[in-house]
Amino acid sequence: MSKGLLKFITCGSVDDGKSTLIGHILYDAKLIYADQEKALELDSKVGSTGGAIDYSLLLDGLMAEREQGITIDVAYRYFTTDSRSFIVADTPGHEEYTRNMAVGASFAELAVILVDASQGVLVQTRRHARICSLMGIRHYVFAVNKMDLVQYSEERFNTILADINALAGELGLPDIKLIPLSATAGDNVTAHSGNMPWYAGEPLLEYLENVDVGESGSTEKFYMPVQRVCRPDRTFRGFQGQVEAGGISVGDTVRTLPSGETATVKGILVTDKQADTAYAGQPVTISLDREVDVSRGCVITTDENLAAYGTLDVSLLWTDDSELNIGDDCIVKLGTKMIPAVVTGIKYSVDVNTGEHIPAETLHKNEIARCTIKLSEPVTADRFALHRTLGELILIDRVTNMTAACGVVENVYDKSASGQEKAAFTDGVLKARGDLFEEFYYDVNSYNVFHSQTINSTFRVGDEIPTHGKSFAYPDDFDVIVMRDRVAVLIRGRKVERLISFDEYSYDCSAPIVNGRGFAVLAKTGEDVKKFIYEYENSDESTLPELFGKWLDFDTYRKIFISGAYI
Repeated sequence: MSKGLLKFITCGSVDDGKSTLIGHILYDAKLIYADQEKALELDSKVGSTGGAIDYSLLLDGLMAEREQGITIDVAYRYFTTDSRSFIVADTPGHEEYTRNMAVGASFAELAVILVDASQGVLVQTRRHARICSLMGIRHYVFAVNKMDLVQYSEERFNTILADINALAGELGLPDIKLIPLSATAGDNVTAHSGNMPWYAGEPLLEYLENVDVGESGSTEKFYMPVQRVCRPDRTFRGFQGQVEAGGISVGDTVRTLPSGETATVKGILVTDKQADTAYAGQPVTISLDREVDVSRGCVITTDENLAAYGTLDVSLLWTDDSELNIGDDCIVKLGTKMIPAVVTGIKYSVDVNTGEHIPAETLHKNEIARCTIKLSEPVTADRFALHRTLGELILIDRVTNMTAACGVVENVYDKSASGQEKAAFTDGVLKARGDLFEEFYYDVNSYNVFHSQTINSTFRVGDEIPTHGKSFAYPDDFDVIVMRDRVAVLIRGRKVERLISFDEYSYDCSAPIVNGRGFAVLAKTGEDVKKFIYEYENSDESTLPELFGKWLDFDTYRKIFISGAYI
């Protein structure tokens, strides 16, 4: 297996011969079992091929597919030759099932796009090429199929070659290969065809066995979206996920996003084995030398350029039956984060035939467009071209929970203050990061609640703080307990009087008390406060909602104000 694994997709218009092509490869290369071969021969005799072998039956297994003679669902096949292992996704060509085709494209490293030699490049061929480009596929084989129907004409092949070169130039496809073949007759599928002596290149299977799809010279630094916080007991807290880029070693300094905290890697588990280093593609559990504010959807990284953003400029393939309108709300899944969002603008849709940018206020099924999305809070994201995992996303309908669109991030805006001391309190070595001055607002256009950090100052002893905003109103005297830093802040006369570590702090009941987000702590005595801190520090993600419901109240010092404009 000198070339490793190749994941590729077959796509193109209806009846271009995608399933037949893959079936013929499996059949000719002796990659099916004897009973499968016998069943294929028997099934072909009752089909519409006049008794000749119908290779598409190896992939089209659904009754509806066999009845209609088309592919409906994505069919994955796994096979191995002497030179390479393969995973192929055979995708439907009908426009109605474009959503299924996009699913297949999302996993592939190479696309085999079929073109019917008798019909040339069709609208659906162009759409599929655009979707593959949108999904970040960099390597393409344009298989000009059914050459037997045009008498193996070199002139016809050259005409299609010119059209494909124009399409590749328009889309900026970096690596393309054209192969004339006949999936039914087997010409240039697994062996050279004597019917096309004018073609001197490799047959399709040989090309797939040798093509290099590796990303050379990758300089991405380590980052890992957190899938789960592992806390089997109070002595261990690990962050689990798959390393998406770079490597990480024990002793490395990392940042957590969006909080911007730094810590040192204390331990690494690869499965259940201790390791000193982990690399891209490995599922790991990372433990740090200090407590940090990290949950599912956060990112651990050594890349100082990564940050959290509140607004994304994206290219979308809209796949829902209902139309998309400006102001529609949805759930965005990006990396391991799922978050409410609103589509605040549609810059243009793309004409599938010409690539022309067309002004649009709505999107219909299978249309591609450039849109602006406002997130309910900043999340770690980046341009798809720079960080694939942090730049690919899907939109989920909030009512049906169906995937409504897929796309990639083209640009990022509204950078959050992560990495800075946002609305923090400091006194020497003590630091208490708080979000007391976040503004919560209800947007009447989208019917969503959003929040934004409007004050990013650092307050020191003696500084006066803002006690009133659009969505908060605090008394002149109160205590703040910041759980993640284990520090209490005493505010007296609207000024920072003192910072105290939890080890020395004792609540004297002389002023009300709030947590780091400005929610009232329902504690009347010092013992109540101690109990709240103890229960918090011994909680996990599953028990936190109940704990907050017991001890915290949003309405005492906070409210949600009404906004008709996007912030």
